[in-house]
Amino acid sequence: MGSDFKAIPLIDISPLVEKIDDPSMVSDGDLLEVVGMLDGACKEAGFFYVKGHGIAESMMMEVRDVTHKFFELPLEEKRKIRLTPGTGYRGYQRVGENITKGKLDMQEAIDCCAHIKPGKYGDLGKHLEGPNLWPDYPSNFEVLLENYASLLRDLSRKIMRGIALALGAPSDAFEGETAGDPFWYLRLIGYPVSADIPKEQRTDTGCGAHTDYGLLTLVNQDDDICALEVRNLSGEWIYAKPVPGTFVCNIGDMLKVWSNGIYQPTLHRVVNNSPRYRVSVAFFYESNFDAAVEPVKFCREKTGGVAKYEKVVYGEHLVQKVLTNFVM
Repeated sequence: MGSDFKAIPLIDISPLVEKIDDPSMVSDGDLLEVVGMLDGACKEAGFFYVKGHGIAESMMMEVRDVTHKFFELPLEEKRKIRLTPGTGYRGYQRVGENITKGKLDMQEAIDCCAHIKPGKYGDLGKHLEGPNLWPDYPSNFEVLLENYASLLRDLSRKIMRGIALALGAPSDAFEGETAGDPFWYLRLIGYPVSADIPKEQRTDTGCGAHTDYGLLTLVNQDDDICALEVRNLSGEWIYAKPVPGTFVCNIGDMLKVWSNGIYQPTLHRVVNNSPRYRVSVAFFYESNFDAAVEPVKFCREKTGGVAKYEKVVYGEHLVQKVLTNFVM
């Protein structure tokens, strides 16, 4: 439900990563200790760092490095993979094209997401059909990012198994119809220095205050720039200070609905006040695209017996957001 936290907890999830897929280990003491820490973090802050996640720090750095290299290209080169409705809302957006709550964000980005075959979800999925757009430079961009997304999808699945146990559910509770075929988004974001943006185009933030749409977000951020801020229950903005080798994780809207509010997503924003360009690579792990997410029975029973949220079809929720997120 949130608290007046002053710092974001750091969790070593190595016991979870190593044991969560073995049914005989769900009562393991080290694993259950991690589950307890996940429960506390989701209730108190909605945010946590993870280490011991099994993704090589060298790969995390390489992903940020190719992101920096792409954003250093001339605008005309970057716009060769420009995001449009015709690309399934995949590709590059220049500074000022992304909107949060009606306000321009001072960021540029590339959006990639899970492949949707034409017609797979009918009218529900048509806006996001199409292949991801990859730049020619850096030359390793496509292979690296596809491999990275695959690894983070599996890591996210394991963390969600831990969160399921934290809520008192079976470890595979989010699989099957909820997230057995999870949709995912990978967003590579660049936050320029304010002085490099024409004064009439500037806004206060690189990304305005918001919650995320899905189940879980993993953020790989530059090691030496404080910019991501998380709001506690008193309305204070707390820095998610970079911790090398970790992901910053936060829970999203679909988990709030599924858990009937036991876990609440936390408002966060990005303000790059540093004199240097910053990148952040966010991986969004979502429910199935066509999942109808609603408060589950055992979470309703824990929270008074009444559903606090109406059923949400994830794809409808996402498409509604996407169609109003960009200035074309």
